[in-house]
Amino acid sequence: MDASTSISLLQAEYDYVVIGGGTAGLVVASRLSENDHVKVIVLEAGNNHLTDPRINIPAGWSAVLGSEVDWAFQTSAQEHLGGRVLRHPQGRVLGGSSAINAEAFIAPSSTDLEAWEHLGNPGWNWQVMMPYYRKCYTLTAPDSEVSEHLGIDWIDEDVRGLSGPIQASFQGAIQDPLSKAWVQTFKGLQHGLKRDPFAGEAMGGYSSPITVDPESKTRSYAANTYYASASHRPNLTVLTGVSVKNIILDTGNGPVTATGVHVSVNDLEHIVNASKEVILAAGAFQTPKLLELSGIGDRELLETHGIHVVIDNPNVGENLQDHLMTGISYEVMDGIFTGDGLMRQEPEITQMAMQMYTTAKAGPLCAGGIGSYAFMPLLNSLDGDKTADLERLLLDCKSQDPKDAIHFEFVRSILESDKKASASMFMFPAQVNLHNSPSAKNFTQDLAPGNYVSLGVALLHPLSRGSVHITSAHASQEPHIDPKYLSHALDVEIFATHLRFLERLAQSEPLASLLKPDGRRNHPTAFIRDMNGARDYVRQSAISNNHSACTCAMKPREKGGVVNERLVVHGTANLRVVDASIMPTIPGGNIQSSVYAVAERAADLIKEDAR
Repeated sequence: MDASTSISLLQAEYDYVVIGGGTAGLVVASRLSENDHVKVIVLEAGNNHLTDPRINIPAGWSAVLGSEVDWAFQTSAQEHLGGRVLRHPQGRVLGGSSAINAEAFIAPSSTDLEAWEHLGNPGWNWQVMMPYYRKCYTLTAPDSEVSEHLGIDWIDEDVRGLSGPIQASFQGAIQDPLSKAWVQTFKGLQHGLKRDPFAGEAMGGYSSPITVDPESKTRSYAANTYYASASHRPNLTVLTGVSVKNIILDTGNGPVTATGVHVSVNDLEHIVNASKEVILAAGAFQTPKLLELSGIGDRELLETHGIHVVIDNPNVGENLQDHLMTGISYEVMDGIFTGDGLMRQEPEITQMAMQMYTTAKAGPLCAGGIGSYAFMPLLNSLDGDKTADLERLLLDCKSQDPKDAIHFEFVRSILESDKKASASMFMFPAQVNLHNSPSAKNFTQDLAPGNYVSLGVALLHPLSRGSVHITSAHASQEPHIDPKYLSHALDVEIFATHLRFLERLAQSEPLASLLKPDGRRNHPTAFIRDMNGARDYVRQSAISNNHSACTCAMKPREKGGVVNERLVVHGTANLRVVDASIMPTIPGGNIQSSVYAVAERAADLIKEDAR
């Protein structure tokens, strides 16, 4: 429902006011409104694009980056990336980033969530959270022939999602040799998948699920699942085109109480009242921004911008973590079909693909961005005396800041194990341009001629942490985003080491047989011969995986926290955060599945606290 035609709805009182109709916000609103005795309103800045083919067609994700459905944030110049400014897409649309991502649906490791509990959050561990991962999705396997081709023999019925709203399936067809070669190459390197990734012990290469409905061949995301199934409820109101200015806080006796939200619609200001809770689900950049605009944050920063300090907490907006990724595009052998023609928008290929999709729901437009994935340990990528080399790295790069000790030891435990992943690897069946300017909308622009497959790598557990903060007291101003990528020396070494493994992967059969031995690559520097070359390439080419998280960390206040283990903002009685910003450390893999799981758990916590 468009807010411009629904002003009267803003003047009603609601039990729960949810700020942000994205991935997390729609999950929470859907679950809370299951109780017809409560009234829920969702305030979303973007618009409803449920019928937008750019969003619904799985392969359309790259077309929406930089468009009106993308906040199109940018970082500050990154010192350790040669001063580059990186793009940060975030969904400005009903459904949030689940509407514009590349549909990868990846489970984290159980180790990642055990770290959350270790950081001071009782009850946040794999055993508790695994049912919430399972609750959010339904996994459909392809027929036996395609399953054999993709190596899908690992599905565990004890952890498989069977009835969740999000539909997950697999991309790839028996005519595609690349996806089969990916799985077989990792098996040949003794790194085949041993268990269902959603069992919490994923390691090795496999064909990964994507959030695409197997029947309709359309994107499955928060708006067309959670919201669509609840949209008929009279106790649920979802308004789009609403700009939130700040949260109204009552500083009377006892803890601070959130009583409502100050919004602007078509330049007219309104107050939306909340009788029970205000729930923040605006994402890792805008949730801390709204807290600061409301008077919760670092006293010095707030006073600089003339904002009345309600709760002095310098942790707000700190601890920003993200997955950096890079990759190499290898020219494939003649006759192997890739998505390069589509990415270059060649008319004949684009027309053929669209006809296949519209007439038979088949062809390349059915595919998401990533369907071939791997979790890899560091020890597998080190040369020489692996244990000695790792110990040297850890000693050389250990932080002297005692506040970083727990985080460092968590990362150290991963690096020292051959059963824990410090990087992910993935395959994208087309060329990528990682060296274009920040003015380009995405990495699929200005491509060279030819057909390529891109092998990518992402750093899963960075020690580098940054921040996001307001730049003025006006809600219309974008926040200052400084991830401080690769500011920790160990990140550079780990990332570069894993990057070098891509060369080994490309030279291993059967994948090697599909690549031209002396073929072109995406850039002259993409021929990685040593660690110096790998370090330079990382600094020149690494981009964000768009997994920003952790800026309102769930920790005790004295340990850097913004929310407690029930996701309530420290110092308040009823202001809760339910999105990726509450993660104390970033989980491995693409964080979409974890955002859904956190939101499902958040809804249960809210229901429990209302009893």
